Amino acid sequence: MDVFDDLVGQEQAATVLRRAAAAAAEVLAGGRGAGMTHAWLFTGPPGSGRFDAAKAFAAALLCPDRGCGHCDACHQVMIGSHPDLESVRPQGLSYGVKQTRELILRAAGRSTMGRWRVVLFDDADRATEQAANALLKAIEEPPPRTVWLLCAPAPDDMIITIRSRCRVVTLVTPSSQAVAHALVTRDNVAPGVAESVARAAQGDLARARRLALDESARGRREAVLSIPKSLTNVGECISAAEKLVKTADEDAAAATAELNESEIAELRAIYGEGSTGKGLNKGLVRGGAGALKELETAQKSRATRIKRESLDTALLDLMAFYRDVLAVQFGAPVELANGDRRAELEAAARASRPEDTLKRTAAILRCRERLAANVNPQIAVEALTLALWKPTG
Repeated sequence: MDVFDDLVGQEQAATVLRRAAAAAAEVLAGGRGAGMTHAWLFTGPPGSGRFDAAKAFAAALLCPDRGCGHCDACHQVMIGSHPDLESVRPQGLSYGVKQTRELILRAAGRSTMGRWRVVLFDDADRATEQAANALLKAIEEPPPRTVWLLCAPAPDDMIITIRSRCRVVTLVTPSSQAVAHALVTRDNVAPGVAESVARAAQGDLARARRLALDESARGRREAVLSIPKSLTNVGECISAAEKLVKTADEDAAAATAELNESEIAELRAIYGEGSTGKGLNKGLVRGGAGALKELETAQKSRATRIKRESLDTALLDLMAFYRDVLAVQFGAPVELANGDRRAELEAAARASRPEDTLKRTAAILRCRERLAANVNPQIAVEALTLALWKPTG
């Protein structure tokens, strides 16, 4: 058993990474290490575990036994405390050039433990254009023992010049059976519940785990799936949109309120608030005004990202519902994400034509695109609920 055994439904990728870890060990021993390179790009759909795969590879590079999973090095990588691992997970909507340059400087340091210096950059597609260009220069001319592990949903999400310099590891959506098995064996979830939430999560292990273990997450999903049959007039459409946006706002507030307060308190302490001495407190607080403003901007960006992710989760649940309706309309022998709502799916299938169902799924896709383009959420979601009620176009 090694660190790659924890990658759910990713056997092919695990094989590639094991071979690369062996090649990396050969390089450290003075060999050529064919198959090892200094830049990797991990891609895959949401829930495929691209960050987990990259972290497992980081452990394999930094572990003397190529990722045994039980030594101090592996443990330190998994909890993010290894001195030779630089792990970055952008909190806001984007990752700027200033942050990227600071990351590059940290990555240029020598390995503390004598093996590799590993930079694990999740959501690297959030790098701005300037940040991506700075990152490109670092990848083109890396220090001898620095390895970049970038994560993005798809290769095309990275600029072609970065993509061409990376070895791509493509992860796939795990099967619902693999996800259910992981929930049963790792989280002690009852088999029936595990199978149901695995289908509902459509291969996203993290989402399936939340649905299995978090009653509020199940409640939010039930509320979203009740929307289609509630859309009987314009008023109901507006009301449904308001509820979706309000829930997203509440999710963002709940996720950020305590963290925001602690970050601001820490920053104020750094700049001397509460210190004693003539002129000391006043001068340092004034000097920290810019840093405080920068932090508040970052916090606002983080809240916006969480709100978008909450709305997007709801939209994906709606998309899965109408996909199931279309499958019922055509009698397709496929696994239904909402098989436990068979009666509702059949009622919706009888009440509309396949053409209407396709128009509804297209409306959901348009809403996702509008939200990504920073359209006002209330306006975008109202347009969606009206289109779900009476599909046109």
